[in-house]
Amino acid sequence: MNTPAVALTGHLRREARTERVFRVATLASALLVLLLLAGVICTLIEGSWPALKVFKWSFVTGERWNPVTDVYGALTPLYGTIVTSVIALVIAVPLSFGIAVFLTEICPLWLRGPVSTAIELLASVPSIVYGIWGLFVLAPILQHSVQPWLIDHVGSLPVVGALFQGPPFGIGLLTAGIVLAIMVLPFVTSVMREVFRMTPVALKEAAYGLGATQWNVVWDVVLPWSRTGVIGGIMLGLGRALGETMAVTFVIGNAHRISASLLAPSTTISAAIANEFAEAVGDLYTSALFALGLLLFVLTFAVIAAARFMLLRLERGAVKRK
Repeated sequence: MNTPAVALTGHLRREARTERVFRVATLASALLVLLLLAGVICTLIEGSWPALKVFKWSFVTGERWNPVTDVYGALTPLYGTIVTSVIALVIAVPLSFGIAVFLTEICPLWLRGPVSTAIELLASVPSIVYGIWGLFVLAPILQHSVQPWLIDHVGSLPVVGALFQGPPFGIGLLTAGIVLAIMVLPFVTSVMREVFRMTPVALKEAAYGLGATQWNVVWDVVLPWSRTGVIGGIMLGLGRALGETMAVTFVIGNAHRISASLLAPSTTISAAIANEFAEAVGDLYTSALFALGLLLFVLTFAVIAAARFMLLRLERGAVKRK
């Protein structure tokens, strides 16, 4: 009997069994994710159905939130969630872009490690620490220095001035947006830094050889090459901002009212759920909080879908240009 041939046959059979087990395990993992997602959706729909059945579309369009009279409208938390997330991105994206460009194009080697480590450490700080810092450090600074200046110098301007009117509370939409910006900064920066590093060196050297400045290389070569990853990083930061709970709860003021001023207290979907779920009495009140969770899920899903659609359009445009 040919012993090497038998050994080879046995080895091939073991490899085939291992391959089948590997395929089944990966398929089961993917199906498990879908099953968990479906379970979350079903739980949210089941829990929110009583409130949605009573209030219908007025739950989304209504501003009033009164547990005493069992009248619930999600417009204020929805407004606060969107506004604070937009403020966070307006602040964090330019800073992240500048930091990523500095780390990949300008920073000396001896400084690159410490700065990168510091950025990554920001992502590991618990959200409740950001909330405490925002309430006891940032809010007083804004209340006594920044917000009075904004009220005096910007509040009187047409159109934009409406965003900076009212008393300087210290806490509010602007404070929550700044805290969120600091929290999403390391995520957006890390993604941008990595995609900037993937830009082929030959492209940058060719641009320098044609007489391009460093800014020309970054804006006309690095950014177009890595724009898909940049948009993905921004969407990652937006998703982080939409769902943040504890830090926002500390500094937003938790008031169920809509104001044009960014200095006014408000609330977000996640903050409202965190504040009121433990004290919810009655099926309708609990169901309204479940409906808030469903609304946040739909909002996050819509953002992800929009990002995927945008990336698909960019990829198709890049293929056509080639």
